[in-house]
Amino acid sequence: MKKITNRLLSWATLLEDSTESQARTTSTMPFIYPHLALMPDAHLGLGATVGSVIPTLGAVMPAAVGVDIGCGMIAVRTQFALADLPAERRPVREAIERAIPLSAGAANRTIVATAAPRILQLEELADEASFDPSSYTGSWREQLGTLGSGNHFIEISVDEQDAVWLFLHSGSRGVGNKIAQRHIAVAKAEMKRWWIDLPDPDLAYLVEGTREFDRYIGELRWAQHFALLNREEMMDRVVRQVSEWVGEPVAEQERINCHHNFTQRETHFGKSVWLSRKGAISARKGEHGLIPGSMGTASYVVEGLGNPVALESSPHGAGRLFSRSKARKTFTHDQLREAMAGIEFRDTDAFLDEIPQAYKPIDQVMADASELVSIRHTLRQIVNVKGD
Repeated sequence: MKKITNRLLSWATLLEDSTESQARTTSTMPFIYPHLALMPDAHLGLGATVGSVIPTLGAVMPAAVGVDIGCGMIAVRTQFALADLPAERRPVREAIERAIPLSAGAANRTIVATAAPRILQLEELADEASFDPSSYTGSWREQLGTLGSGNHFIEISVDEQDAVWLFLHSGSRGVGNKIAQRHIAVAKAEMKRWWIDLPDPDLAYLVEGTREFDRYIGELRWAQHFALLNREEMMDRVVRQVSEWVGEPVAEQERINCHHNFTQRETHFGKSVWLSRKGAISARKGEHGLIPGSMGTASYVVEGLGNPVALESSPHGAGRLFSRSKARKTFTHDQLREAMAGIEFRDTDAFLDEIPQAYKPIDQVMADASELVSIRHTLRQIVNVKGD
């Protein structure tokens, strides 16, 4: 841990000056308590730094949660060993790609049987929050069970004992994005209404006890639950496709589902705060979590150490070193193929901005996180599915 200021602590060995400056600015907001914690994978974000843990008293900054509300990971440990799997892996990749709509804007053509009870849960939760998700996106029901693009992925991996894991990363899709964008805009309007001058407009906040705050929290919780159920729905489909590929039903040994873009009430240093994790997972003592590497590198199943100074949190992944545009200008398709050697994936330069070299080395991130989590399993990918 490095103490940058009294209100900013960092666990990041690799930290760009611009990222540190952004985090410093966020830490000066008057309602931060007791301090902002920067995770090892911290990098520049919109308003607040990605890889930051932000405790606030009486206010929440919507941009500090981010636009992919509830984004996170889910993993299933199967009963299979690597030796149990068919040698030809392309069929299972293509089967998963057929079962789950990929890429930005993709949606299911029909609502499948497994999705129906989850949609009912979300309809009931929306009624409790007194809002209609269709006012944001009329097709939100068809979005449940879709992956998206960017750094979202589905993988089949094996651990250090050759046990087979199913692993995927996604969030609240288009409906969550529109909910976030609306409340970021509302918060900015509130700052103008009350003549509040901010060091960065994206640090606009909503004050607890106001109608605007209550509406945001209600819709935020809905989007977080949508993201969780979206991952559950996709994982059920992956399980089905893998079962058909192997010729034997998957018997789940373990299932872990965790957010890394979210806000919830927690108690830290004697006070009840709104804790926003923007690119960080909860790492209470004994709590299981998931930290993915980049495309083609290791991922980790971890157990929280409950570090109080880190606000019981840990990193959520590798963290970018290169922007998407810079990565496309820097790396080649041949380098992507080399990085993905031995992994079944859709070989296209559409994924060039996701090349492992565009991210921080995951080994360094995990070394920096040694005070935050212990590693239960190290996973290596054998099949990768992504959206363009």
